[in-house]
Amino acid sequence: MWEYTEKVMDHYRHPRNVGSIENADAVGTAGSLVCGDQLKIYLKIDENNIVTDAKFQTFGCGSAVASSSILTEMIIGKTVDEVRKITNKDIADELGGLPPEKMHCSVMGYEALEDALKNYKTEGYVDLDEIKEENTSNNEENKIICTCFQVTKKTIIDAIKTNNLKTVEEVTNYTKAGGACGRCKADIQKVIDEYYNGTSAQETQKELTPTQWILKVNNIIETQISPELMKDGGDVELVDIKDKTVYVKLRGQCSGCKNSTMTLKLFVETTLKNALGDDISVVEVN
Repeated sequence: MWEYTEKVMDHYRHPRNVGSIENADAVGTAGSLVCGDQLKIYLKIDENNIVTDAKFQTFGCGSAVASSSILTEMIIGKTVDEVRKITNKDIADELGGLPPEKMHCSVMGYEALEDALKNYKTEGYVDLDEIKEENTSNNEENKIICTCFQVTKKTIIDAIKTNNLKTVEEVTNYTKAGGACGRCKADIQKVIDEYYNGTSAQETQKELTPTQWILKVNNIIETQISPELMKDGGDVELVDIKDKTVYVKLRGQCSGCKNSTMTLKLFVETTLKNALGDDISVVEVN
């Protein structure tokens, strides 16, 4: 059973600013009825670019209602420039936190707000569908990674950047991507790898100097592998690299553990392969 703060429960039981605004200056949507959560937000903006009113309509769980409700309170009275700076983390923090499995509700609020403001112009609201017709379908940012929940690459990257996400499980908690059939989990991992390494596994296969190769491998170990092992009292240290063979030493609880071989192959080696290519192998040294 998830634990919710009193503020979350208050906004769920007594949501603020529910409804719509006729002739709104900006309207944004996020989510999908297919995935169980959908939000539509309406903004009224005056001549000084200040949000004077905000209302929402949502279909979803209590966290979705609470996130939408608190968001409207956060933006009323602020300038458009101030509102643009609000992130999903700000929404969750304003509620006093959300369970990891419900963070996607705060992301939905952020996406709806972004959707509204990216099409807002001082001379009036521009319909999103008109903008979409002008864009090409091959836009890399709009590429759908999770077809079950229609989650785009941009949504995943924004969630990673704002919340310092490092694993596929965390991305699923924040965006729902990978939470249904799971076939997109490998693609999600690629997005994570590209974000933290600045390149894809295929691009990494290009010739690098020995120093560049060492730095790249060490960066993955320090940012993706080591933090996860530390959660269970373990760690890993890069010892040497020869061609595509990576020599490491397990530390802490991982050293001498009966499951060390499993940790080495199923986690350390797999993580490096996902980021650098399938020809990587990892060898433990004493």
